[in-house]
Amino acid sequence: MTSQESMLMEPAESEAKRSPFLEALGERVRNLRSRKGMTRRAVAVAADVSERHLANLEYGTGNVSVLVLLQVANALQCSLAELLGDVTTTSPEWLLIRELLSKRSEADLRRARVQLGDMFGEGGNAQERKNRIALIGLRGAGKTSLGQRLARDLGFPFIELSREIEQFAGCQISEIHNLYGANAYRRYERRALEEAIQIYPDVVIATPGGLVSDSANFNLLLSHCTTVWLQADAADHMGRVAAQGDMRPMAASKEAMEDLKRILEGRSAFYSKADLSLNTSGRTEDQAFEALRTSVLQHLAMPA
Repeated sequence: MTSQESMLMEPAESEAKRSPFLEALGERVRNLRSRKGMTRRAVAVAADVSERHLANLEYGTGNVSVLVLLQVANALQCSLAELLGDVTTTSPEWLLIRELLSKRSEADLRRARVQLGDMFGEGGNAQERKNRIALIGLRGAGKTSLGQRLARDLGFPFIELSREIEQFAGCQISEIHNLYGANAYRRYERRALEEAIQIYPDVVIATPGGLVSDSANFNLLLSHCTTVWLQADAADHMGRVAAQGDMRPMAASKEAMEDLKRILEGRSAFYSKADLSLNTSGRTEDQAFEALRTSVLQHLAMPA
């Protein structure tokens, strides 16, 4: 690089470090990583980049080339997504639909999603949806213990979706990830969920905590089940999981609690799409079950 090129690069790099765009990009990367429940090291290995480079990306420093793309997009008066070839830019209809949905409230977007599901026959029967109770949330919220009790009380079968996934794959979930990768795991997860929906009109399902990370699988769950978010404080999640002798996926992290908090923060917006929610912190199991039972029975008594 010539001295002149070096002089030209310095202001750009300085500008990049202060760029609100890069800071927002870094925040989105952190949120996506948290939602997936992955450590920075795990993402760096999967992406074949250095952990330092990924850290710089998350903190909004460097990455001048991204700002160049942004400047080109601004010059062409288009979004960065359109420049990069996002799926919503592949046809005029996609662009027009995206424009209609832009700047809508969460409530408006939810109504649009439900109506689209009904239009394309993916919304599910209202009565059948009501009688399939799916518990969502992080491990340690009580999905298995409370789900089993709720199923017995209602006279419904109980399914722990993680065990069904393992039966489909013929190995443990950790081995699915290690041997076949995350994409294969999501395929097994979808097959297990589809089978549960097809076989059981009345059922209580305890779902894996990361199911909400896959929009297709989560959309299927929302369309065919009454969803209940079992919440808990991060400390309670950690304590309950540790008491069970299971520290996945935080086992290799020296900052396990911070990792768990980030995962919870990254997924909370998705968990909050549930029909019902219950915070189990500060309650005994009996108290949490009675609160869950009351909430579910009230929901079942409502007209479909």
